[in-house]
Parts: sequence; C-alpha cells; structure tokens
Amino acid sequence: MKLGILLLENHRLLSIAAMLDVFETVNSFYEEEGKPHPFTIELICWEANNSDYAGYVPKPAHNEERYDLIFIPAFKNMLISESIELNKPWIPWLQQQYKKGAAIASYCTGAFLLAATGLLNDKPATTHINAWASFARLFPKVQVQERAVVTEQDRIYTSGGSTNSFHLMMLLLEIYCSREIAVRTAKVFSVDMDRNCQLYFGSFVPVHNHGDELVKQAQDEIKKNFSTAATIEEIITEVPASRRNLARRFKQVTGITPIEYLQKTRIEAAKQLLETSKHSIMEVMLESGYNDLKTFRSLFKRNVGMTPKMYREKFSGQVV
Repeated sequence: MKLGILLLENHRLLSIAAMLDVFETVNSFYEEEGKPHPFTIELICWEANNSDYAGYVPKPAHNEERYDLIFIPAFKNMLISESIELNKPWIPWLQQQYKKGAAIASYCTGAFLLAATGLLNDKPATTHINAWASFARLFPKVQVQERAVVTEQDRIYTSGGSTNSFHLMMLLLEIYCSREIAVRTAKVFSVDMDRNCQLYFGSFVPVHNHGDELVKQAQDEIKKNFSTAATIEEIITEVPASRRNLARRFKQVTGITPIEYLQKTRIEAAKQLLETSKHSIMEVMLESGYNDLKTFRSLFKRNVGMTPKMYREKFSGQVV
C-alpha cells in the first residue's frame, strides 16, 4: 500500500513521529519473516523540499500521484481557522485523491482540515475532546461524536486527541493487514485496545474574551455561585436581561445554554476535587453544587464517561 503522510503548515510533530514509528515497525515485522513491506511510506509536502525529515525526503504533492491511504496530522495549537487557511491548497488535492480511491484518516484536530474538504458531510467524526464544540459549530453537516475514540465510514477515518490516534492506527492495521498484526503492534506500543470513550480526558475551559459583556457577566455569576445556588435562575437574577434574551445570546456565544454551562461547571469542579482531595464522594457532590447522589452519579457518568469512583481511581493515584 502506498501510504502518504501530509506535512501540513502548523502540524504537530508528535503526529508525524507516531505515524512513522508505527508503520515502520509493522514493515519490520514483515521483513523479519522474509516478506515484502506492506506499506510504502512517503511524506508529502505542498512545495518541493529537499531537506531530510526523519530519514525521508518529502515529495511534493502531484495530482497524477495516487495513494491508497493518506494521513492528516493534528495541528500544533488550537488556532484552527488560521491553520485551515494556511493549508487550503490541500483541500482540492484531498478531494481528488478520495475520488481516485484513497482512504483518508485524520489525527485529532486534523479533522478540521478533513471536514473543510466536505468529505465528512453526513458522516460521523471525532476530534480532540476540547475541540469538538468548535468543530460542530464550524461544520454543522458533520455528525460529530465527541465520545468516540475513532470513527469510520466510506474510507474516511477520524480519531480523538493524541493517544487516541494509536487506536485509529490499530484499526487500520486490522483492516489492511490482520488482527494478529494489530494486536502485536498494540503490545509493542502499550496500547489498550479496549478504549471506547474519550470523554474523561476533556476539560471544561470556557472562553471569556468573546466581547459580549452580558454573557460574560452571566459566566462570572455562575463561576461565583455554582456550588451554593439551587437553580440557574437564582444565579442569573442580577444579570440585566430577560431569561429568553440571555439564553439566546448565551448559546450563540458559548455554544451551550446557561443550564448546560452550569452543569459543566459543576462537573468540572467535581473532577478537580476527585483528582486532588481526599473528600468522600458525598462531600465532592455537595461541594460541587449537587444534593442528590443518584442524580450526581448519573450526570457525572453522562458527561465524563465513567462514575466518580472510576474517575478518582484513574486520575488521583501516583504513576509510580
């Protein structure tokens, strides 16, 4: 298979390194058994570049070339609009490669460039857990699945943040090589193949410099009173706007309703307490603004993908 890895403007080096490491390792498995390499790996740049890149000389993109599998790496920061603009020349090239039969896979925020081609319209997609809301706003025709580690439909693949890309590669190895090769590779790279949710990696980091002072006032009130007020109405009573007008403007600016914002603020506070304190689950519940344990556990699991107890066990212990 002819495998092409795009060297985008503003790409994340870790993405490229992971791709090369995994597929070079798989080639070595076949070499050990005296078999030909299953993958011919090429780094593709938009303009000619003779510099050595991890032992490869990048090839300029040509329309006459045909690839079997193309990887789009993640961007190295969250300046997504600027990154898409810098890489616009790739869009028609990717569209053409797909028409020729190539499968296309994106890592993490690379899904933004893939979605800009239109190839993700009416298809499932995932991206970094902290970027999915922006992704959904920019590309409303895409079926965003923020929980998903990997998505696949019609030769189009996406993966969630960072290490989730290894799960994407294991899936592709199972499809294009064998289950045996995928498992062997997973063992080499210490990949737990049973991961099926990425919600617990997310953090709620709301934007405040959006320019809407009314919404910012509501955000400040929620941050100050989330643990003591019983309802959202109690919290926003000092905000000089009707409930309907505020709700409309709030969702327009933040992407979620004030009630959803309050819930995410409380869940994030609970996560912090579970990570850093020795409080009981009941104490965590009360300090984060809830008063019913069953409701708290249900909301926590829905938002985080696991129970409060499981979350504490995963993130509060020592690595060694």
